[in-house]
Amino acid sequence: MKRLSTVVLALFFTAGVLGAQNSVSAYTTLEEPLAKALFAQFQKETGISVNFVRLSGGEAVARMEAEQANPQASIWVGGVGLDHITAKSKNLTTPYRSRYATNTRSEFKDPQNYWIGLYVGPLTFVTNMDRAKALGLTPPKSWADLLKPEYKGYIRMANPNISGTAYNVLTTIRTLNKGDEDAAFDYLKKLDAHVDQYARSGSAPGKSVATGEIPIAIGYAHDQVKLKAEGANVEIYAPTEGTGYELASMSLIKGGKDPVNARKLYDWILSSPNAQKLFTDWYLVLVANGAAKHPLALSLDQIKTINQNMAWDGDTANKNRLLDRWNRDIDAKR
Repeated sequence: MKRLSTVVLALFFTAGVLGAQNSVSAYTTLEEPLAKALFAQFQKETGISVNFVRLSGGEAVARMEAEQANPQASIWVGGVGLDHITAKSKNLTTPYRSRYATNTRSEFKDPQNYWIGLYVGPLTFVTNMDRAKALGLTPPKSWADLLKPEYKGYIRMANPNISGTAYNVLTTIRTLNKGDEDAAFDYLKKLDAHVDQYARSGSAPGKSVATGEIPIAIGYAHDQVKLKAEGANVEIYAPTEGTGYELASMSLIKGGKDPVNARKLYDWILSSPNAQKLFTDWYLVLVANGAAKHPLALSLDQIKTINQNMAWDGDTANKNRLLDRWNRDIDAKR
């Protein structure tokens, strides 16, 4: 009987070890339905399950920083590239040179291999045309338009403390003002007077526009194109002065407990045709050479973009200074 118990315990232990070997823990900033589909496909092809938590970019960085002594995830998939640069500067991620990274141009990946870009998406404005008609509004087509009196209380964007999308709005306005932060915050304070609330994620304001809760939102084009493709009566415009954009990226988390499976997931996302198709089905514009593009997706070459300095924008000191000023000059006064 004792011997049988020993055998059962040994088998139980072995099964636990094998189970651990066939899983990986991840943080993701992809939309949850896309993340579920992507990780389910990975498990189908490899037998490795992904235990994931969906977080905004700012939340992901904060979680990794809080867990730095005992990381609870091994890979971070998706999220604005500026947040991945910040994570690198905080020593939260670790370099990995995937053999599949050669298919991505140098401007879309970190020179020290800490992060790699997956897709790009410009900041755009989305307007619910039913609400706009009822309110007598025309869709805004420029950053200057957003300050017109008729839009007061009718604009929504995310909170830059939490959302990489919204932080990208701050850096875009700074760049459009040629680095003059006083001028940038003068604009942001005027914009704040027209914002009804700041959401917790970059895609949330657009979803509120689709349902008619708010007529206008600032966000990334792919999220807004998806809403339109699903039947929402919305129109999308890229600001005429020029706009910023995200380079959604992927990093390995320093000290993660599942480094082998994390690298397998990393390689698979870069190389699997099924993974690439899932991204393009969500109207995301992939940066890998030769990647397919959905006909409805809005790519950077179709609009006027600003000359972003991603290394500067993602630097921890610069980011902290901009967010501290936003909190002091805007958030604290709401």
